[in-house]
Amino acid sequence: MILLFLGFIFYDNARKEKANIRNTLFLEMENYSLNHKDTRFHTREVDKKMSQLFYTLYEDDESLYLLTPSASAPDKKEMMMIVSPAGAIMVPYSKESTKVRKIWYPKIAYTQTLTQMHHALLWQFSLFGMAALILSLLAAWYTLQPLRSSLHLLEDFIKDIIHDLNTPLTSILLNLKMIKTDNEEIESIRTATQTIEMLHHNLDSYLKEQKHTNEIFSIEEVIHQYVAFFTPLYDYLSWEVHIEKCLLSTDRQAFERIIYNLLSNACKYNTSKGKIKISLKKTRLSIQNSSYGVHQPHRVFERFYKESERGLGIGLHIVDKLCQSLQIEKRFIQKGTNITVTLACKNILA
Repeated sequence: MILLFLGFIFYDNARKEKANIRNTLFLEMENYSLNHKDTRFHTREVDKKMSQLFYTLYEDDESLYLLTPSASAPDKKEMMMIVSPAGAIMVPYSKESTKVRKIWYPKIAYTQTLTQMHHALLWQFSLFGMAALILSLLAAWYTLQPLRSSLHLLEDFIKDIIHDLNTPLTSILLNLKMIKTDNEEIESIRTATQTIEMLHHNLDSYLKEQKHTNEIFSIEEVIHQYVAFFTPLYDYLSWEVHIEKCLLSTDRQAFERIIYNLLSNACKYNTSKGKIKISLKKTRLSIQNSSYGVHQPHRVFERFYKESERGLGIGLHIVDKLCQSLQIEKRFIQKGTNITVTLACKNILA
């Protein structure tokens, strides 16, 4: 916007400078018509045309010029007043003359003068534009400083949460493994602990670049594991799962986090009595769910982007990061209020 404004100013200056150059040349040619002391101008006698006026600047393909009464006019002359930007001039003039004197300035010289003027203005525009750009960057840096500080505080806060969760979470998981019972309350605690554990892994993935280890495992097993996990939590949803039996060679923990985050999102932002459909055809895994619609689908994988107050806004961003690191091509498709996320799993084994 600033550069556009500067461009308009310099365009207007160029237009005014061109008018000044033409006006200056006109005044200098007018003076030359009286004293003939400027070597830049040339004169010659030309036929008089009724449509042309004396002491008016004209332009043709070869020159800028003005016309004055002929110096070789008949002896019988009258005095003629010419009013020009320089003022009123009295010049001898003969009505019987068929010739006029043309005072002209070469078009090449005029074009060179304009080119020099354009180069000077372009140089000024470049300097002013660079200065404006630097000032804009400094202003943006200064304005975004509080936001950067807030992001650093948030990351430090997340690191502290992860650190503080490690010990109690490990202790709870170990104790739950030791308890073998069908007690409903224990199962609820186990489910809640698994949810916290996955959130812990998500936050850890958000902050760290982790190395992946490939292993071969069943996609069907992973899908059914997390369908079984989410079904009791969202018992008002109906599920439809069509997964062919096949093996996948990739980092299992990272792939499980992708599936967990996608299913978590499909459940949380579904409708009452909504549906979730999971299917695998050849190498393309699809997770489709009903929803209330997404206002900005192109932003769903951005960090901290949320369309409601729920969540942290990092789940799908982590999906995006993990898909890139595992070289899984993803697509987010919205048709009406139905949302579909597809994963192209190239490392599927027959």
